[in-house]
Amino acid sequence: MKSSDPPIILKLNYNTTVANLWQALTDYKHMRKWYFEALEDFVAEVGFETRFSISVEDRIFTHNWEVTEVVPLSKIIYTWTFDEYEGSSYSLFELTGYEDFTELTLTIVTTEDFPSGIPEFKTESCMAGWEYFLNERLRNYVEK
Repeated sequence: MKSSDPPIILKLNYNTTVANLWQALTDYKHMRKWYFEALEDFVAEVGFETRFSISVEDRIFTHNWEVTEVVPLSKIIYTWTFDEYEGSSYSLFELTGYEDFTELTLTIVTTEDFPSGIPEFKTESCMAGWEYFLNERLRNYVEK
């Protein structure tokens, strides 16, 4: 993923309340169940930082997240960097509540180029990963 790439934008609707979806996206006890089990802490508060490692085949990805913006029940942004690789991005989660469902819009913006030789940093891989997390894991978690 390169900073010159257009943002990745996913819009999904969930049969749940804004409060329930917000909790699943921002409470680490819930995030561990559908997102990253290795996550040890997360607080929806500007300036909060966390890190955790994921292994994929013979590669380690030490995730570093920093929360940069929060509007409770509406929007959260956090940056992504990795100890082992150059590059950075941010994820913007926006929630809109309706009577019977909540719409989630996720926008991924690459702010510094990631290495091109790592499969996980290809745009297609990123999109597939988010589709898996949001359309399968999160959906199954909040709509159960």
